[in-house]
Amino acid sequence: MASGFGINGGPGRCYSFWLDFTKCLADAAIPADCAPAREDYIECLHHRKESERRQQIEKQAQKNEQEKQQADALAKEQAQKDR
Repeated sequence: MASGFGINGGPGRCYSFWLDFTKCLADAAIPADCAPAREDYIECLHHRKESERRQQIEKQAQKNEQEKQQADALAKEQAQKDR
């Protein structure tokens, strides 16, 4: 994964994050100092945070759609009662 070569022969999509992480490890007094760089590299590889955020957005969109449908149904029912 950190070879530096991408699928088409150019630099890999996460190679720059890998370089930052390894440079941090080389310069750091303790490896824990490089946690943000490691986190960026892992996120680039696996997209877990991005996937989680996308799921949250989709869940909220579904909730909003359900609330809109309920409000529309209530308004329609109220309009029929007012006639």
